Amino acid sequence: MAGYEGESERMWDEYDWERFLQQQDHKTEKYMQLLEQYLDDPQRDQIIAREMGWTKLLDANDWSTEVDALLDENPAEESASDTDQAAASFDTFEDHSLYRAAFALTIWIDQLFDEDPSLQNEPAAVKLATHSALASAKLAAALSDDDVDEIGMTIAYLKRALKAITISMDTAAQLLSGKLISATQHSVLQQRLFQVRDGIITLMGEYRSEWRRRFGSEGFRS
Repeated sequence: MAGYEGESERMWDEYDWERFLQQQDHKTEKYMQLLEQYLDDPQRDQIIAREMGWTKLLDANDWSTEVDALLDENPAEESASDTDQAAASFDTFEDHSLYRAAFALTIWIDQLFDEDPSLQNEPAAVKLATHSALASAKLAAALSDDDVDEIGMTIAYLKRALKAITISMDTAAQLLSGKLISATQHSVLQQRLFQVRDGIITLMGEYRSEWRRRFGSEGFRS
């Protein structure tokens, strides 16, 4: 993707993509807050469009494209061929050993909740489940795009998955210290978390090496 305004055209690295994704997160949060605030207002759509800065669409009353872009994990523009590639890559990321490990982690945590329903009322347990699921989703986003021109985006999603797993590891320790899970349960949980964490770190290293090989050290900020 081209560089920011005022820059010569260049490939985005992981830091460019991270800044872009943070901006999208902010816009998405703003949209959801406005939607909740004006849900019952008869002028809801017009108010939201004005607050979001979609002034060109006020008369058309149709900004579904903008909303879809905010809620879409993949910020790249899609064509018919892109849709076909996305369908093909869906099977690819599901077959990846790292994604399978992350998905197995979420299943294990679900089973933990089934065994002890009281955990559903524990903030640390809810945080563990939420962030482990978030890590799985970010891995799916990273692994579903095999476009070599968007390696920076892949690394940015991997970093987000790593952050989610790190938070999960902290909450797992809180559950153990609070005696909400047994030492045996924590040992199994920690093993699964470390498996995903180490896999993410390894994959990030591989993609960074590939970035340097393709684009050289000048386009990479370590």
